[in-house]
Amino acid sequence: MLLAGFTHTDTEETLAYMAEKIVYLRLFEDESHKMNLSVLDINGEILSVSQFTLYGDARKGRRPSYIQAAPPDQAEPLYERFNQFLQQHIGAVQTGRFGADMEVRLINDGPVTIILEKNS
Repeated sequence: MLLAGFTHTDTEETLAYMAEKIVYLRLFEDESHKMNLSVLDINGEILSVSQFTLYGDARKGRRPSYIQAAPPDQAEPLYERFNQFLQQHIGAVQTGRFGADMEVRLINDGPVTIILEKNS
């Protein structure tokens, strides 16, 4: 499962870079139990879910600020284009519905969560 958040400064270059990074990132264990295989190596699939709250900033005050998150009219096309970039690398990409109130169940097999961000 991939939770994808978009900021108001994301570009086509950012989307392409992140999609490639994700599909080649070695997150899965090989026969020696080392994280040495990518989703491509294991013939895996990606469930891409848009999650604007990833850009919540709670460093000040008691309520998160989402000022860094792209507004919906900008974020939705970014999400759609990002998924197209993913599909160029790996055909097995499922998506959530942008802006929908979805209930997604995840069984996490291991304590690994990676946060990726491309700095300009």
